[in-house]
Amino acid sequence: MSPLVSAQWLSQRLSDPNLVILDASITFQIPTETEKDTIHKIPGARRFDYDKVFCDPDSHLPHMIPDEERFNQCARELGLNQNSVIVVYDNSGTFASPRAWWMFRSMGHQQVYILNGGLTEWKQQGKPLATEYQTNVKPGDFSGNLHADFFVDADYVLGQINQENSITIDARSQERFSGAVPEPREGIRSGHIPGSACLSFTQLIDQHTLKPAEALRPLMDKVLPHDAGEYIFSCGSGVTACIVLLAAYVCGYQNLKVYDGSWTEWGGSQLPIMTGE
Repeated sequence: MSPLVSAQWLSQRLSDPNLVILDASITFQIPTETEKDTIHKIPGARRFDYDKVFCDPDSHLPHMIPDEERFNQCARELGLNQNSVIVVYDNSGTFASPRAWWMFRSMGHQQVYILNGGLTEWKQQGKPLATEYQTNVKPGDFSGNLHADFFVDADYVLGQINQENSITIDARSQERFSGAVPEPREGIRSGHIPGSACLSFTQLIDQHTLKPAEALRPLMDKVLPHDAGEYIFSCGSGVTACIVLLAAYVCGYQNLKVYDGSWTEWGGSQLPIMTGE
C-alpha cells in the first residue's frame, strides 16, 4: 500500500478503533492561545509534537529524533499501540507530516500513513472538523525498535562524500544550495555539502499534495541515479528532506536515509562546504 492516503480513505475509517490520527504540524504552525478556537483539527486527532516531545532534549539542534526509549515512552503516553493504524497530517498541506511518517518507520512501525494534502485537503473535501485534540487516552503498548540507519549524523555523511555508491540530495532551494542567498538561521554559512545534488522539495508538491508517481519520476530521474547504493536526504533542519525522501520512496528507490542535523548542523560547523551550482 502507498504511504499516502486520501481524505476520503481516512473519513471512511474514523470509527476504526485501531485508527490513530496525529497532527504533526511543526511549532511555528501551531496557533496561539487566542487563536485556538478558530483553528480546526481532524476529529479525534492527537498532537504529535516533534519539536518539544518526540525529540532529543539534549541536542542544540531542532527536533532531532529521540533515542528508542524516549520515543517509545512518548508514544505510549500518546496512547499508541503496536496494532495502531497511524495517519499523520499537518496544517500546511504535505509539509511536516512526512517527517513524522519516517520517524515511525524508523521505529519499525509499518502501519503508518500520510494524509496527502493534510488539513488543507481535508477542508477542501468538506470533511468534519473539530476544535480540540483528543487527550483522554489510555496509555498504549507501543514498543518500537529504532533502526539507526534511517537517520544518520554528520560524521556518516562526511564519510560518504567520496563514495561512488552514495548520493546526498539537498531539499533546499537552488538559491540556498548555491549560496546565492543567506541562510535564514543566524550564524549558518551558505552553500552545500560537497558532492551533493539539489532537488528542491517545492518541485514535488502540487499546491498542497505530493504529485503522483508518474509526475514525480521524471523529476527524480534527473537527480537520483537508480543504481546508487544509498540515498541521503538533507535540507535545512531535517523536515523537508523527508518530502523528497517520500517522493523517492513512492518512485521505488530503496536504502533511504535522512541526515537529521542537515544544514543547520553542517553550515553551523567547520565541515567542508561548496558554493555555486
